[in-house]
Amino acid sequence: MVAFAQTQHTDHDTGATEPELILPVINEVKERTGLKRFGFTCSGSCDYLAGAPFSFVSALDALAAWPPISESHVEMDGAWALYEAWVRLQHGDIDSALVYGFGKSSLGDLRTIMTIQLDPYYLAPLGLDLLSYAALQAGAVGADRKELDEIVRRSRADGRSNPYALDLPDPDDSDDSDGFAVQPLKKTDVPPITDGAAAIVLAAGDLARELCANPAYIRGIAHRIEPHYLGMRDLALSASAADAARAAGVGKGPVEVAELHAQFPHEEIVLRRALELPGDTVINPSGGPLAANPVMATGLIRIGEAARRILDGDASRTVGHAAGGPCLQHNLVTVLEA
Repeated sequence: MVAFAQTQHTDHDTGATEPELILPVINEVKERTGLKRFGFTCSGSCDYLAGAPFSFVSALDALAAWPPISESHVEMDGAWALYEAWVRLQHGDIDSALVYGFGKSSLGDLRTIMTIQLDPYYLAPLGLDLLSYAALQAGAVGADRKELDEIVRRSRADGRSNPYALDLPDPDDSDDSDGFAVQPLKKTDVPPITDGAAAIVLAAGDLARELCANPAYIRGIAHRIEPHYLGMRDLALSASAADAARAAGVGKGPVEVAELHAQFPHEEIVLRRALELPGDTVINPSGGPLAANPVMATGLIRIGEAARRILDGDASRTVGHAAGGPCLQHNLVTVLEA
């Protein structure tokens, strides 16, 4: 990884179209690398957020896709677009790739939209929405309330020092029922509605050194998925995150910084255990999804933030994590080294 850029995220619709949202970050990574065109381009987004079919096609207006480019798209978080671009680079016939992810959650009811992820025959008819199944997992984890509040408080504080994240209030210490979204989740446990985008440039071989003085090398990357049905897995654990971490080689060296796609505080607890992160690993110094959660770009931003620590010379080995599906069903883990 030789360049990373993201928008200054907002909690409301600024009126910018998706191409207008994407264009600044595309221009930023082009300026940083000096590249005008790339061997491959891949994006991640969700048509259901935009409420329009093939919305990613109109987003290509931000790329100057003429003359024609080699391009692909995943209906997932941009982290999986990065995985596809990484696989494409293994072919050896190209040496650069542009990856971007974007989403405007403010345009609709995210709790309802994400219900469409669920099995339409057995899960969706139950009336479970995003917060309901997250609350089921939080209950299964059974974490101490003080520990959850501390995770939120730390994330919000880190987010306030991050110019791209939102300025959000800390959780209160009361047990007032009005403070709960869906028990045992407090309203402050819920990730904020966020609009935003991010882009990453991958380069292979000698080109990486030409474009960047200190590239963040992908030393391991893997993703694993678990059964769709919540009743078929232990919600207090994340077998897929643990499998992906082992396959990516997380435990083969120290991890200075880990950016985890933990949308709720209990998910951070589950992921720390699954990835077997040591106690001195700094978790989500950017504030993580609890400080800004632009759906379909959040996971890509976790990888980008982990890479940025290396690009800036602040760390030598980091981990970026992305998740998809209900209750951490699908997990992607990336190990980055200087």
